[in-house]
This record gives sequence, C-alpha cells and structure tokens, in this order.
Amino acid sequence: MPLWSTGIMISINLSQSSFPFLQALSMDRHLTKDIEIPAGSFGMFMMIALTIWILIYDRVLIPLASKIQGKQVRLRPIERIGIGIFISCISMLISGLLNNPNGLVAMSAMWLIIQHSLNGIAEAFSAIGQTEFYYSELPMNMSSLASALFGLGAAVANLLASVIFSVVDKLTKGEGKESWISSNINKGHYENYYWLLAIMTAFNLVYFLVCSWAYGPTVDVDITKRMLEGSDDEMPQENVSRPDLNSH
Repeated sequence: MPLWSTGIMISINLSQSSFPFLQALSMDRHLTKDIEIPAGSFGMFMMIALTIWILIYDRVLIPLASKIQGKQVRLRPIERIGIGIFISCISMLISGLLNNPNGLVAMSAMWLIIQHSLNGIAEAFSAIGQTEFYYSELPMNMSSLASALFGLGAAVANLLASVIFSVVDKLTKGEGKESWISSNINKGHYENYYWLLAIMTAFNLVYFLVCSWAYGPTVDVDITKRMLEGSDDEMPQENVSRPDLNSH
C-alpha cells in the first residue's frame, strides 16, 4: 500500500487540466498568421509524447543498451515509477515558470508543449512501471487486483485533487484578495499553485525512496511472458475422449 500511494501524486498533477487551458488562452497560439491552435487541443501533446516515448524506449533505447552491454537490459518497474515521479516534479516547476501572472502576452503557447510532453513521459514511466510492479509482485491468482490498482489510484487522485484545490482556494483568498486559483487569470497566481504541487511531488519522491528502500528487492521477471503464461493457465482444458481407430 505505501508504494501504491506514491503513484497518486502524479495523477493529481495530471488532473490539473483546467490550468494549462487558461494558460494557453492567455498566450499566442498561432502557428502561422492564419492558423491558430485551439487552447483545448494542447492536451493532445501529452498523448503524442507518451506514445512517441514508449516507441523510442522499446524499439531504440532498450535494444541499443542491450547491444552495448551484451545482455538484456531493462529498467525494473520500481525504477520506472521513481523516474516518473521525478519527471512529474520537473513538469510542475516548468509549468509555474511558464505561467504569466499579467494576462495576455505575446509569448508563444508552443512553450506549453514542454510541460505537456513532460507530463506524457512521466505518465509513460509511472503507469507502465506501476502496472508491471503489481503484476510481478502479486500472485498470478490476484492478477485482476493488479490491473485494478492503477485505476483505483487515479480515482483517489481525482478526489484528492479536488480537496487540494478547495483548500488552496480557501487559504489564499481573503478580504479584497484574489485566490491563487482565481477564475480570472489576470488576478490569480497559478504559478504559486504549480510550485506548491512541485514541492508536494518532491516530498512524494522522498517518500517513494523510503518506501522502496523499506520494501527491499523486487522480482525481476518478463511481465509480458508472465501475463501470457497466466492467460494459458486460465484457459479451460477440455478432455475429449477420441475413438481408437486402431481398435477396429
């Protein structure tokens, strides 16, 4: 459970979809004089980065590293989770730096591709790492639980994200003072909110390192092979009596 809880913070960071949208609205989104990217479409860069990174990792980096080392090389699931948390922390820092507290500026919204791409790469490391970790550490008869744990973490993260949002809004709003997360981007301080998330993610990384140290060595197995073996074991074996043709 402690290691499972370390993956919640990344999902909290990824659930902040409304803030990048408002950031994009306040920036120059033109590719050319006549072509402008809709503010709501910048989220697609996260999925693009996630897909491209998985392809590069599986088809280029791992085969290249294995060829150089002369043996099969791969990151352990727990290492993937840690890398994902670290990248998510960097993404929140960059999101704060790119936020403009003074409203509409001529700064290109293409800069937002950086934070969306980092979010995608963090998700690629964390989601795959968590799924592989659960499948490798839990018994085969608990594979359905392993597949559900990641979704449960995302659900808990959405709930906690709402709690964090409400608490920050209440604590930073006062008499004649706008909240950090005011709906008016000209008066809010979204950069402070992003940096708060970055600090929380940094503490979560430390928490993850402590939990992984306490957990000890993890199983190093080929998850794909194990899942396929599990599927074969679950298939019903039919014992059909065949007539002996030689008996006649």
